[in-house]
Amino acid sequence: MNLLGLAQRNVRGNRFRSAVVFLCVLGLAGFFLSTTLIIRGAETSLRRGLDRLGADLLVVPSGAEAVVESALLMGQPTSVWMPGELVDRIKSLPGIAAVSPQLYLTSGDVLVVGFDPASDFTIQPWLRQESKSLGKGEVILGAGVNSTTGNFNIAGQSLVIKGRLDGTGGALDMAVFVNLDTAAEMRKVVPSDGTAPTPAGSYSAVLVKVKPGIDISKMALYMVQEIMGISPIQSPQMFAWFRDQMNGLLWGFITILSIIWVLAAVAIGLVFSMVTNERRRQIAVLRALGATRAFIFRSLLAEALILGTAAAIIGIVLAAAGVYLFSGQVSSTIGIPFLFPSLSSLASLLAVSLAMALVTVALAAFVPVFRVSRLEPAIAMRE
Repeated sequence: MNLLGLAQRNVRGNRFRSAVVFLCVLGLAGFFLSTTLIIRGAETSLRRGLDRLGADLLVVPSGAEAVVESALLMGQPTSVWMPGELVDRIKSLPGIAAVSPQLYLTSGDVLVVGFDPASDFTIQPWLRQESKSLGKGEVILGAGVNSTTGNFNIAGQSLVIKGRLDGTGGALDMAVFVNLDTAAEMRKVVPSDGTAPTPAGSYSAVLVKVKPGIDISKMALYMVQEIMGISPIQSPQMFAWFRDQMNGLLWGFITILSIIWVLAAVAIGLVFSMVTNERRRQIAVLRALGATRAFIFRSLLAEALILGTAAAIIGIVLAAAGVYLFSGQVSSTIGIPFLFPSLSSLASLLAVSLAMALVTVALAAFVPVFRVSRLEPAIAMRE
């Protein structure tokens, strides 16, 4: 009998202990991959959201930082606004390279982003196709907004679809984008949550690029000193609350994963200690028939790796499918947008999860397997 055949027969010979090892590895691999996918997906979504903003500073009404960030990241309704005259004042400050105002409205479950195509430097670069101008009555759809026709109906208007943005995994995938003239008409009927319409000529936020060589922190401080009622948020500090929440989630996952890893390794080690103790006579017979210590060691280790590989593959597939199918529930539960990784990134995560599971099994089984493989046949037969 060859090495793999012996290992497979031993796996089938004690189904209960094999099942214990199988479940330990399945749970370990599945939990490791699912937590990694969630953290990676949340991190990717935050990074893409920041990249899409493409601004050095996001200027919002004073005290509305968290509200506007929630609107941008999670699509939460917002009715904050600041007078339009502040845009001209911000633009007139020395050191400012570009200024683009935006207006956030809500209609039902849809976030409406009004922007100025002439000054925009954040939305149109992300279009899947060329659309240099966006006229009144036209709309750009987020990646997750479904439409089977060339028109999109919202707030009592039928808007002509001019393009679609690439996905970020965040709330902006479910948003629609119109120019400020269209938004001016829509502000009369939205938001639909009972709050008062946004005043004419006002904006929710202003995206700012500073000139090369200008210190962004100093510019933010200068803007606060020169213009009352505004709060500039530096790009690296955007979504800080969500980053803190993600870091807390990460450390929680690491703690739980460490506990699961230790418990799984101990359980696998105990199972193989019991298995090797029961097989002393079998091993002695094999040694008497000419099997080498290396053959015994490899056959027992192969048994562990066969169980580990099968369990890890099933655990990984279940975890990946579960996270993919329930990504929406995952995002709403953790309170952070989630973007499922690309196929290339997913493949690398699958490989790492499989390797981690197999290394754990091999390390847990190594000591008992090595010990029993070193026994002399005569001693093993007497015990």
